[in-house]
Amino acid sequence: MSRILICILVVFTVALSSCKEEVDTSFLESYLGPTGIGHDIDLFHSDSTRIKINLKAKKQLEFSNGDYEFPDGIEIFFYNDQGELTTTIVADRGYYIRKEDVYRGEGDVQVENMEKQQKLASEELFWNPTTKKIYTDKFVTIQDPQRLIKGTGMVADESFSDYEITSVIDSRTIIPGERN
Repeated sequence: MSRILICILVVFTVALSSCKEEVDTSFLESYLGPTGIGHDIDLFHSDSTRIKINLKAKKQLEFSNGDYEFPDGIEIFFYNDQGELTTTIVADRGYYIRKEDVYRGEGDVQVENMEKQQKLASEELFWNPTTKKIYTDKFVTIQDPQRLIKGTGMVADESFSDYEITSVIDSRTIIPGERN
């Protein structure tokens, strides 16, 4: 009799536990949006009290994994040891990918080296502050006072003083007096 009672109790317990109402767990999903928002960002990196890099953005979104997004554009200014502005990078949108320690500009990306009067235009560009390199595998146009070069892929130092284009598509001399 006690065995029958135990069996009935076990069957009854199993039946009750299987009749639980389905619980909506969608609210438990991880939030992937920004965890912080900053406006009018103006960051400086200095070395021995001299400004080396200045990063500006109208809006910065911070994410829980340490990444940043600059949806309204990003400007990065590089200075030499005398504190003179040497190079600028400007992009329509920007991102910082923490895991790779790299900034990515996209949209209309412009780089200008004031010392050498060189300009670069591309749709995407990466800057690695650790290796001090800028690079892309996209189409680039580089112009200086004498030449106009078009190609795909480029690697340069962060000052855009020395660069190498992976695949040159077109190169020509600019005629004096020609409009840029």
